[in-house]
Amino acid sequence: MKLGVCYYPEHWPRAWWRTDAARMAEIGIRRVRIGEFAWSRIEPEPGAYAWEWLDAAIETLAAAGLEVVLGTPTATPPKWLINAHPDILAVDRHGRPRKFGSRRHYCFSSETYRRESARIVTDLAGRYGAHPAVVAWQTDNEYGCHDTIESYSDSAARAFRTWLEKRYGDVAALNEAWGAVFWSQEYRSFAEVEPPNLTVTEANPAHRLDFQRFSSDQVVSYNRLQTDIIRAHAPGRDVVHNFMGFFTAFDHFDVAADLDAATWDSYPLGFLEQGWWPDETKRRFMRQGHPDQAAFHHDLYRGVGRGRWQVMEQQPGPVNWAPYNPAPLPGMVRLWTWEAFAHGAEVVSYFRWRQAPFAQEQMHAGLLRPDSVEDAAAREARQVFSELALAHGASTQRAPVALLFSYEAQWMLDIQRQGASFDYTQLCFEWYSAFRRLGLDVDILDPRQDLTGYALIAAPSLPIVRGDLRDRLLNSNAALLIGPRSGSKTEQYRIAEGLPPGALRGLLPITISRVESLRPNHTEQVNGEGAVTRWFEHVDGDAEVVERTAAGAPVWLQHECATYVAGWPDETLLRRICESVCARAGIETVWLPEALRLRTLGDLHFAFNYGSEPVSLDSVGATEGMNFVIGGPTLPPAGVAAWRRMAR
Repeated sequence: MKLGVCYYPEHWPRAWWRTDAARMAEIGIRRVRIGEFAWSRIEPEPGAYAWEWLDAAIETLAAAGLEVVLGTPTATPPKWLINAHPDILAVDRHGRPRKFGSRRHYCFSSETYRRESARIVTDLAGRYGAHPAVVAWQTDNEYGCHDTIESYSDSAARAFRTWLEKRYGDVAALNEAWGAVFWSQEYRSFAEVEPPNLTVTEANPAHRLDFQRFSSDQVVSYNRLQTDIIRAHAPGRDVVHNFMGFFTAFDHFDVAADLDAATWDSYPLGFLEQGWWPDETKRRFMRQGHPDQAAFHHDLYRGVGRGRWQVMEQQPGPVNWAPYNPAPLPGMVRLWTWEAFAHGAEVVSYFRWRQAPFAQEQMHAGLLRPDSVEDAAAREARQVFSELALAHGASTQRAPVALLFSYEAQWMLDIQRQGASFDYTQLCFEWYSAFRRLGLDVDILDPRQDLTGYALIAAPSLPIVRGDLRDRLLNSNAALLIGPRSGSKTEQYRIAEGLPPGALRGLLPITISRVESLRPNHTEQVNGEGAVTRWFEHVDGDAEVVERTAAGAPVWLQHECATYVAGWPDETLLRRICESVCARAGIETVWLPEALRLRTLGDLHFAFNYGSEPVSLDSVGATEGMNFVIGGPTLPPAGVAAWRRMAR
């Protein structure tokens, strides 16, 4: 467990660097990320490198005992490069170039940019790959930020045609897969295919899905271009990338296959303000963040990183990019840091060291104010550092619950939501949040990953059931909880043969004969407590009906190990379903107060109070036998407690 910080030596007078490094070390910082936006300073003129300042910055940090994460600067190609090669620029869905003047102004399919990226990464890694202080490398920065995964440039169109030809072999197979006979969309050759933008009305959904798959694969291959170079010059060093929150435009599991660890950028208050939650929730947690938002991503990126993950950017104060930017409740930066460690983070790195007094992020807080005085987060980071030894040696273990998350499912359901409020990630989050509210640890997995050893496997929605997934679910010996629209489509974006749940019918002897999306002001009440909102399915078949609507339609069905939910359950119904399935799986649960969350890390048990009022652990059971190493049985607002159970 290490603390880190993001630092931009090129932003500050060189006379400050030594003092900055010493202050970092004194606070407890051990790892520093630099360089990810510095291309114009590294190479101010084509082919003319200015290494001296970066040499000095790395040596200064190393002299203070700090480890360096060196970022490749490819998120910000300099103006001279854009002027020389305007084909580098991406093109948005409206046909407009994404111009120079901010960041991420490049197209993943530009052969020119791939060549230039390989050149700068090769020279950077060749110079610093063996430096003892450079312990890790970050590729680029936040792939896809500012809606930059899909590009509709000429380069992307050419690459897409090549991708399609490799996938389908001949154009007749493409026409069949896409159902291109509909609306006379058939092609005579791959050369006729364009990206699916600027169409009069909805483009062919199979065309759109393949373009999303292609765009994701372009990120994978671009990232691999960099990782291959770095590994050749920096053997033994970790290679990472910093992913984002609630971002699904590419398959993070595929990108992370070429990384040593996944990292992500955690901004709980910004994400809350940008999210789907009602105003009352945003008001209640405006200074804390939603109690499950950071944890959801911790568990997601632990799965993406195959067990290894870090927080590369942790919010330290008000940010600059959300609709509203409140300050964290005192103690929340400490809580966010400890919660990340409780989920198995190797490093929590704060963004940024000093608040910049200039340019786009001058309203974004840092550990230091612009006048170099410590801000509140620096004091909380120092407190965490003083506590770290108390959790030494604890490590994550398999959770009782696995939740399956598929980026392809998000793409498919976005393309034809059929109901404006059906958002796949929100559905997954609500199911995850329900299990967390029941006091449980959750692992978030790609459906392609190993599913053995779990007591319960939940799939909130899985429209495509690939390969042997059904058999792996059946052979897992876990209780299964499967949500709406699962098994509803084929890889070619067709309705499943024999109607949904398609390939899952071997688990669930049911047929979905009709689906409907519900208006925001309509619910389907069930016989017990709760209701179905947003989405409702009409079910026929032989499964046992546990719960029906007031009109008698099945909603909650069971067959042997599998439970099916034929709609979008509200919080009350979802709680009842999850409690029931957990009981069937032999998992003990306790319904937590709204702002309290628990987490287990080896033999350490953690509690986190996301509320603005104190909360007692007596509310979740007896506190006898708790040997507290952090805090105590009553948590103040933004409080953290950690304990071990004393042997009886």
